[in-house]
Amino acid sequence: MADYQAPLRDMRFVLEEVLDAPAQWARLPALAGVADVDTVAAVLEEAGKLTAATIAPLNRSGDEEGCHWQDGAVHTPAGFPAAWQAWAEGGWVGVCGDPAYGGLGMPKALGAQIEEMLNSANLAFALYPMLTAGACLELSAHASEQLKARYLPRLYSGEWAGVMCLTEPHAGTDLGLIRTRAEPQLDGSYRLTGNKIFITGGEQDLTANIVHLVLARLPDAPAGSRGISLFLVPKRLVNADGSLGARNPLSCGALEHKMGIKGASTCVMNYDGASGWLVGEPHKGLAAMFTMMNYERLAVGIQGLAAGERSWQNAVAYARERLQSRAPHGPQAPDKSADPIVEHPDVRRMLLIMKALTEGGRAFSSYVALQLDAAKYAGDPAERARAEGLVALLTPVAKAFLTDLGLEVCVLGQQVFGGHGYIREWGQEQLVRDVRITQIYEGTNGIQALDLAGRKLVGSDGALYRLFSDEVRAFIAATAPALAEFTVPLAAALDNLDDLSVWLVEQALRDPREIGAASVEYLQVFGYTAYAYLWARMAAAALGREGDFYTAKRATARFYFARLLPRIHSLSAAVRAGSATLYELDAALF
Repeated sequence: MADYQAPLRDMRFVLEEVLDAPAQWARLPALAGVADVDTVAAVLEEAGKLTAATIAPLNRSGDEEGCHWQDGAVHTPAGFPAAWQAWAEGGWVGVCGDPAYGGLGMPKALGAQIEEMLNSANLAFALYPMLTAGACLELSAHASEQLKARYLPRLYSGEWAGVMCLTEPHAGTDLGLIRTRAEPQLDGSYRLTGNKIFITGGEQDLTANIVHLVLARLPDAPAGSRGISLFLVPKRLVNADGSLGARNPLSCGALEHKMGIKGASTCVMNYDGASGWLVGEPHKGLAAMFTMMNYERLAVGIQGLAAGERSWQNAVAYARERLQSRAPHGPQAPDKSADPIVEHPDVRRMLLIMKALTEGGRAFSSYVALQLDAAKYAGDPAERARAEGLVALLTPVAKAFLTDLGLEVCVLGQQVFGGHGYIREWGQEQLVRDVRITQIYEGTNGIQALDLAGRKLVGSDGALYRLFSDEVRAFIAATAPALAEFTVPLAAALDNLDDLSVWLVEQALRDPREIGAASVEYLQVFGYTAYAYLWARMAAAALGREGDFYTAKRATARFYFARLLPRIHSLSAAVRAGSATLYELDAALF
């Protein structure tokens, strides 16, 4: 397996030359002067060094060893505690955190690049800081000042870690079914009793304390999702002076036996009258959780992108070295017994698909992250509202499309290796196993598609969609004729997506089953069209520029428009096929 190297040149191209992110950040008062071009370069360089030298070498060994559970204690793979310490000491856990409590205050679009590097290096390890960042975001937005002051500095520093505790054995996507109870106490705290499953990082040996954010019901809670509250439940209680006190009565009952991400401790957690503190308002816990959902779902999408990047790096290195047969256009390595497989058309097809989807995904995820920055920091209410609308619309696309394509890219990388791709020591089969979970957690991709088609498209009567469509049309109108080879097919793809969106809104009024029947393929059409928009912007940034990097960028853009964007036609036909064939077969006949 090739050594991981962060794609710093492409990251800077996307941020600086395509999205003009430093200039965008400079307009936002809270980010002005925080992330100029030189700072961005320095941050990316340091993160790239640390992920490549310290985190990536633990990827395979962590998978081989996995986590160990004994009598409630969990031990992570060898090297993980030292790697966490190195990551924490560099300030990376709180890189986008609130500076008032010790965070570095960097923009999300820069943080997205760091997340990609960390996940490419070691997806299982990356879950620990990712979940901690999510807990910090939640506390920063909804906790009392007392809780913020007590917990955020230790979380940002990496001295403590955070986890999200939502799922129960009987309640997955439908969180309204949860049964964990919270009983109020005279001192203002609560005692929580219940069980949670799939709690990644619920117990580990990386940090002195673990802050659990737990969804539970108060005694007077109304039924369903409107009766859920959010509580901070620490593994160890915190004394008034900030020191650690007694162990809270919560424990890890078991580790899940998983297909992948084996270095991440995915726990069954038991709360036996554990002390906790309310975060936000009573019965508003689910609404509070959605504060971080856009960030976390984008983060999971980036996991798919990151696994694909690692697969691409492995596959292209192997394809350049592996000798097999002669190229159809004549010997390309006449001094050797055969040609490198990179010269064979089908291998090139696979590598170019991987390259086009990975680079397109990086541009798209960075674009969505930039909208998160505007939604959080823009001073102009209209600008903020527009960014919030785009975030709402694009988040399910980012989570589902990036992870669907992440699996495709990992499988293609495995295929490039042939039989070696199926053997553990080459690393490709681990990437396939690891990336598979990204399509499932943080809301399955089917649920993301329902969110996009049902809530965001039909629910807004197309208003959120038009924010995106209008922006793409404005870009096409302002683009030079020299880019017609990209903007003409982009315009056609957008016309198709416009028509499909109108059709789906109309059909949903006639038959509510149409949304669910069409949603997955609709999201895919949206994703390929969104990638086309970003590929056209990348082609525009590379136009007339000299050097191998820009030559490769233009060639990959042409491949995307010629070989990948046409996928929208079969997907659009499937959308328009309607729901009738899904319900022709009686449930008893399945």
